[in-house]
Amino acid sequence: MRDILERRQIWIYFAAVLAGAVAQDFARPTWIEPALAFMLFVTFLQVPLSQIGNGFRQVRFLFALLIANFVAIPVLVFALVMLSPDDGLLRLGLLMVLLCPCIDYVITFTHLGRGDARLLLAATPILLFAQMLLLAGCLAFWPGVFAFGPFLDAFLWLIAVPLLLAAGVRAFGGGRVNDALGAMPVPATALVLFLVVSAMLPSLSGAAGPVLAAVPAYAAFAVFAPLIGWAVAARFGLAADAARAVAFSSGTRNSLVILPLALAVPGGGAVLPAVIVAQTLVELLAQLVYIRIIPRLVR
Repeated sequence: MRDILERRQIWIYFAAVLAGAVAQDFARPTWIEPALAFMLFVTFLQVPLSQIGNGFRQVRFLFALLIANFVAIPVLVFALVMLSPDDGLLRLGLLMVLLCPCIDYVITFTHLGRGDARLLLAATPILLFAQMLLLAGCLAFWPGVFAFGPFLDAFLWLIAVPLLLAAGVRAFGGGRVNDALGAMPVPATALVLFLVVSAMLPSLSGAAGPVLAAVPAYAAFAVFAPLIGWAVAARFGLAADAARAVAFSSGTRNSLVILPLALAVPGGGAVLPAVIVAQTLVELLAQLVYIRIIPRLVR
């Protein structure tokens, strides 16, 4: 069952998006964060604590991953933001979503694209912690936006608690429990996509101007970001499967986890969440291309 779900996950996600569009206004934004916490719990459940330690020992891979996502990609993001229309909420949404690398479904997309998903999986807690620091640092300079409370809540409920629960279940849950939950990342991600689209689609239609203005930036990011990740990985001399993992991580963003932060931004209204949700829809289309092109590009 797990193999079937992972092989067909892209179409499952598109089905979840379509179902959310049909059932728009069924879900409430307050339902998204608990579903996200569960999604991250079952994602972290795939990471044995020994593998997290192994992630720190893979020094070249970790340096390439961090430099690609937190040095090279921000240069691209700031260029795209400066080329976008001079709309404060649009630019803030672009910054929030494009600065943050994905830590959930990128794992299975990397596997489908013949990348080293285990290395990337072991690095997920590091990526999530680093992006929260980067985003907090950037938003601290954005007038009237940064508040410490939402970031503390996000770290506590989306990182610390799911990670500790996953460690406890791995240690004491037994083989059957772990096997059953091991098949849950794809359904959990599909649930989050359904809730996000159902709750936020009315905002998308109500913020059509900024959403349409964001699409060219998202398309340009989808083209250039994996190439940047590949170039950084090549500079570090990584093996092909590890280099593909860096390329996938560079091109895949954390919009689902960032959305609760966007909903908490004062004055964000409908525009900020809509701009962030639009990135997910563009990205799912890009993944169909990535899983075919990246294995051929990175040999």
